[in-house]
Amino acid sequence: MNVDYGHYPQQWSGGLCNCGENFCTCCLTCCLPCITFGRIAEIVDEGRSSCLSQGLVYGLLFTINFHWVYSCMYRKRLRQNFGLPEEPCGDCCVHLFCEPCALCQEHAELKSRGFDPSKGWIGPPTAAPQVPPSMTK
Repeated sequence: MNVDYGHYPQQWSGGLCNCGENFCTCCLTCCLPCITFGRIAEIVDEGRSSCLSQGLVYGLLFTINFHWVYSCMYRKRLRQNFGLPEEPCGDCCVHLFCEPCALCQEHAELKSRGFDPSKGWIGPPTAAPQVPPSMTK
């Protein structure tokens, strides 16, 4: 996802420990992290991979406790795409020690930037239509 989607702030929209702010995402991530990861990966991949395929890979890696390496690669890509800092520590460290919180933070970040991970990749978010100067109130 090397496309510039506009000017965004150079910080995360929410902290790593704000995972409880969206109860539904928090519950889904704690019970079925492969779904949350698949949704994130599909958007980061700009639809070149599906939520299902990414979720299956994540689930298989989960069985051998290697899922965090895969998800940290996607966190890095998401950060690079939006110019976000690597905080509170390295991407792999965040996913190794706080996997559910990291996934919730990434999911929330995509939503704050206009994406709807539950709908999958439908293209970059569009800006609000510009009103011509002649059509002012």
